[in-house]
Amino acid sequence: MHEIRTGSTDGARADFEKMLAQLASATNPNVRMIAANPGDWGIDAFAGDLEGVVTVWQSKYFMPKTTTNHSQQIRESLASGLKAAAVIGYTIERWILCIPSSMDGPAAHWWDGWKKRQEQTHDITVELWDETELVRRLQSPTGDQVRRAYYEPFTMPAASAHLRKAFQQGGHAPSERTTALLPQASGLPGEDPGLQPEAIGPYATRSAADNELGPGTLIDQWSPYDLEVHPAGPAMSRARSGQQQQILPGYVRRELDHVIAEAVNAAVAGQSRMVVLVGSSSTGKTRACWEAIQPLAKAGWRLWHPFNPTRAEAALAELEHVRPQTVVWLNEGQHYLGDARAGEQIAAAVHDLLTNPGRGPILVLGTLWPEYARKYTALPAFGDADPHSRARELLAGRTLTMPEIFDAPALSAAAQLAKDGDRLLAEALTRTSGSGRVAQDLAGAPELLRAYEHGSPAAQALLEAAMDARRLGIGPHLPVTFLTEAAHGYLDESDLQSFEDDNWVEAALAELAQTVHGKQAALRRVEGRSLHYPPKVGLCHEVAAPVHRLADYLEQHGRSIRRHLCPPTSFWHAAFTWLTLPGDLSALSQEAEVRFRLRWAHLLRHRAAQAGSTTAILELAFFRDKAGDPAGAEELIRQASAMGSLFALEELARRRSEVGDYAETESIAAEAANRGNTRILIDLGQRLEREGDCADAERIYRRAVDAGEPEALVKLSWIRHRAGDQPGAANLCRQADEAGYPYALRDLALMLQAAGDNTEAEAVAHRAASRGNRHALNALARTHERNGDCARAERLYKLALDAGDFEALGSLARLGTRPGGQSLPEEFARRAADSASAHTVSNLVQIREQDGDRAGAERLAHQAAINGNPEALMALSRMRRKADDDVSALKLATQAADFGSTRALYELVQVREQAGDRTGAERLAYQAADAGDALALRQLAELRLKAGDRASAETLARQAADIGLRSPWGAFSVVAHDSRRFFRALWPHGLDPDGTPSSETPGLLPRWSRTGTGAGAT
Repeated sequence: MHEIRTGSTDGARADFEKMLAQLASATNPNVRMIAANPGDWGIDAFAGDLEGVVTVWQSKYFMPKTTTNHSQQIRESLASGLKAAAVIGYTIERWILCIPSSMDGPAAHWWDGWKKRQEQTHDITVELWDETELVRRLQSPTGDQVRRAYYEPFTMPAASAHLRKAFQQGGHAPSERTTALLPQASGLPGEDPGLQPEAIGPYATRSAADNELGPGTLIDQWSPYDLEVHPAGPAMSRARSGQQQQILPGYVRRELDHVIAEAVNAAVAGQSRMVVLVGSSSTGKTRACWEAIQPLAKAGWRLWHPFNPTRAEAALAELEHVRPQTVVWLNEGQHYLGDARAGEQIAAAVHDLLTNPGRGPILVLGTLWPEYARKYTALPAFGDADPHSRARELLAGRTLTMPEIFDAPALSAAAQLAKDGDRLLAEALTRTSGSGRVAQDLAGAPELLRAYEHGSPAAQALLEAAMDARRLGIGPHLPVTFLTEAAHGYLDESDLQSFEDDNWVEAALAELAQTVHGKQAALRRVEGRSLHYPPKVGLCHEVAAPVHRLADYLEQHGRSIRRHLCPPTSFWHAAFTWLTLPGDLSALSQEAEVRFRLRWAHLLRHRAAQAGSTTAILELAFFRDKAGDPAGAEELIRQASAMGSLFALEELARRRSEVGDYAETESIAAEAANRGNTRILIDLGQRLEREGDCADAERIYRRAVDAGEPEALVKLSWIRHRAGDQPGAANLCRQADEAGYPYALRDLALMLQAAGDNTEAEAVAHRAASRGNRHALNALARTHERNGDCARAERLYKLALDAGDFEALGSLARLGTRPGGQSLPEEFARRAADSASAHTVSNLVQIREQDGDRAGAERLAHQAAINGNPEALMALSRMRRKADDDVSALKLATQAADFGSTRALYELVQVREQAGDRTGAERLAYQAADAGDALALRQLAELRLKAGDRASAETLARQAADIGLRSPWGAFSVVAHDSRRFFRALWPHGLDPDGTPSSETPGLLPRWSRTGTGAGAT
């Protein structure tokens, strides 16, 4: 359906994500998309309890078909979610992969096997919502409102009655939020007596605003330089206005331009599209976008470049007003998608713009540096926050890689243009002979680099302070007061003494403001914009001082050459003194924390909290708890909740519930339900059930039903089941199933099994499997296996396997190891290597190894690694190490690392160190550090300390701290705790920025400069 409507991967991707969330919400009103706090832990969307049981939806925009080339992304997505669940303590019962396309034959075969193995190994239901399933759901009564909002008009009058049936139990009406959303989304008549419609969002004003022009200006009224195309030199021409303007060199089309042109052609044909060019600074990304839209200029399209007062503010304020036939220009997309406050909202708004058929055609063009693209698209490790979940889904399948150099055909085309009289290209080709970096030369990158490397000491100091500010998460507009104070720490004492007066800053700024190839400057002043969000609370105020911006190329260069360095004390002092944005301060406090600069982390965290950062406030609450002050922690959590943090509200409810204050917990749960989160009600009901208060639990569950939570129906059904009311329990499960709760039939099957009706239980499980949910078959089989009925368990596992659940292979293999069991056939083992989860394949490998089939174990592990799953190699490596076969263990771990296993790299460091290869261990640790992961350095330091080599341990640990020791499992995970514990063993009070151990004065600002400026505690 998506491919038919939009015609390409780029346009359909944005359509897909929000449609999916709405479709899931149609049958699961408590579906949530997790953003910056507390992180999604591998979750894109979920329904349920993050301290209990959840259903997870994972969106992958694979087009025009899904192939085995996509299998690794699928594996990684599920693995990330399962790891998070294990660490944090919730259970994924249902994991749903959503793709807008169909799988080809090999992919379908792989999926069927992999799915079964995952379900069997992890005791979850793995489902596929592909093109066929999505169309079926969109054509169903519950999907009608989604289809109506995103596709052609489609009205099904029966939807109102169906939804009433789904969400009304015993006379309970849908929530106010549900009744407000459903009519306008589903196309039901406004006078529908069961649902009182309310016009909301951009759709409410859509028809009235059809003739509005919306933001933007006709494309032919824009200058490419206004759109941030880098000027290429001093050559000038006379514009139509009579004013002189710079000319552009001839444009050399490359393969990438044809792909962008396809998106433009689709937009002309009426289909919305989005393309984001990913490449290093000054590679021609913006110029390529400018050239691509010229056909749209002739067609009368408009272009909107959200820019003022800030890019993010402008985008968030106006995206809902964008009209059809508009190009949305998101050059330097990190300023939109990476904005600490608005980034995720912008991603969602762009997604809505692209996916709402009534708002197209729209063309969204953007650019990103590779490091930002990796940051926004990478799946978070379990336990980590995920501040870019919406951006990740928006970008999926919509990015194109910009070549760094001109290839031979491009150089030939450029040479022809030069021969025809293009002086700019001719000069660039002369300068770049042999390198192919023509675009960078035209954009001034070599001159910018020269301005840094050969600049005065003062200029270099200002640039390095700006580089560190950007790489540590401070926004692009840097107050000159901050840069001036920070720069002191980047200068030698002799340099400072050589300055004859106080004008050295002005002289350095003037030096850096000199342009190369036109408007490019190493550090330029930004004029005429409101650059700061107003403060929320506390002492922070808007900075009125001038602000400067670092050239993109130098920013990227700084991220590379300074990645192993911790900024000097003057940098942190200046940040504390002059920065005001909550996001900047919070980000910087976290950067100080991961570098074990505890004093500055403490000071900046308090400063961020004063500025209104709920993230910082909740971090302070965590430390209050650790210090034994739960009352103080709760006070801070209440403060964050009052400022709008939903996570704070959940945490507050958990605390009240744990101390037995159920009255306030219920009050908090009601407030959360009004804000669309019914999870707290479910949690409270479960707690009351555990304490034996079924009456109050039932009352709470009914409140959740009133709020539109179908899971509560199943909770009520279990109460009925335990009370002996089997018909009532079955009826509630069926109603929950009609309302879209994914595990309703599984629970019904288990109830029937518990009641001794195995025949009907299996019939229900088969019915669930026929609808794509094999979890019920697995649940029944596991119960039989636990009860010792292995024959019946094996039969059900095989049925699950026949139904496409390859995770059943793991269970069958496990049964085969029992007395009298039959070993898993080789054919099944190969299917497991191709399709099963890492955990399942690892189990199969271990079974073979334990049975003495070492060759078979290696063969299976290698096959899995070839298919993108190297963890089986690591499992086998660990078994060999335990068996004292270090040679084989090292070989297997090396192979796993070659296949991309980070865990293998960690273990290789230990193996080499324990084998006495200190040089090899350090090389591997530095290899990981170069990729931004300092954990291996810390592990190696710990090994050295245990071996009594404290000097080497401190050197390695200090290098790890300087890089920043980010745990892939989150700031407060066990790994992060172990890192802090190890660092504290070396440096009880943390480190000063220069790497020396801090003294025991964590509340004081340290003295840092030659003039001794300092301040007291805040």
